[in-house]
Amino acid sequence: MPLQGNLTPHGRLHGGASVALAESLGTLGCHLHAGVGRTAVGLDINATHHRSPASDMVTGIAVPMHRGRTTASYQVTIHDAQGALTCTSRITCLIIPR
Repeated sequence: MPLQGNLTPHGRLHGGASVALAESLGTLGCHLHAGVGRTAVGLDINATHHRSPASDMVTGIAVPMHRGRTTASYQVTIHDAQGALTCTSRITCLIIPR
């Protein structure tokens, strides 16, 4: 995700942009897990912002923590281009019929 357009008035990455990225990645992973005829909606999300990125781009990776029949949880880590951890988030999604 580019930092351009996602900055606070102070010029730092907005925490809400990191959470939006984490929710997008976690929900996508859960949606793929849910399978045909079902979809995923966010139920809970939290984030810890560790540091401001030292680059103009961040990358997020979602790893499943729990993949059940009705819920799934993912841990999302966001790193800057130098590999420094900038944010850790956990999202839980509810799996529902489409």
